[in-house]
Amino acid sequence: MNNASQIKRIVVKVGTSTLTYETGKVNLRRMEKLARVLSDLANSGVEIALVSSGAIGIGAGKLGLKERPADTPGRQAAATVGQCELMFMYDKLFGEYGQITGQLLITRSDFENEERHGNLCNAFNKLFEYGALPIINENDCVGVEEIVFGDNDSLSAHVAKIINADLLIILSDIDGLFTSNPREDENAKFIPVVEEITDEILEFAGTTGSSRGTGGMVTKLHAAQIASKAGIDTIVMNGKNPEDIYRVLDGRQAGTLIKSKKVQ
Repeated sequence: MNNASQIKRIVVKVGTSTLTYETGKVNLRRMEKLARVLSDLANSGVEIALVSSGAIGIGAGKLGLKERPADTPGRQAAATVGQCELMFMYDKLFGEYGQITGQLLITRSDFENEERHGNLCNAFNKLFEYGALPIINENDCVGVEEIVFGDNDSLSAHVAKIINADLLIILSDIDGLFTSNPREDENAKFIPVVEEITDEILEFAGTTGSSRGTGGMVTKLHAAQIASKAGIDTIVMNGKNPEDIYRVLDGRQAGTLIKSKKVQ
């Protein structure tokens, strides 16, 4: 991985399971820590884009639903409620540290259509020029299968590509990649570094995600594959203590480092 002095622009992806409690309500303490750490890094000169899940989960919690809606209209309705709450909280928390934020709700077609892709690049560049921190989520309200990524892990990798990030950090509810599910297998071994994502590595990941989110370790590895092809390293780490991001940028071990295939 690049040393700290070489990392000037990063993408941080945070999932629903990191942002919320089992109740579906916002984990304010963790969210506040994340805002403080990212604002501090921005003060140091690092440009940051935050890809944040949570709109559907938070919306479902605010609506008093016991779980994420299974139907598309239900998820869309929950997303509209949750996105308002999510951005209100981000704006308030980042604002406490003097950090301006901007919201981008995007879909796959914004990357695939040449004109919209160009507009998106311009928007990111101008936000960074103004010193604002972009907060990105998939546009769940209008999204249908044909135009969405389906998970924000993949979205974060595409954002990393479009802004030429130096590093992608994916915050999860697990410490990183293990040889099996550590919640079910006490003999699961932690994998600190992945040189290449092989079929064996993908088998380690399994397919299970959080009950409040859409992804799992497999989607994180797929995101890392996208980032790797663009020469971007990926860190998958536990988001319970956002201050561990400092460890990563200091070149110390935190989570699983998935190395990119950089052209020498």
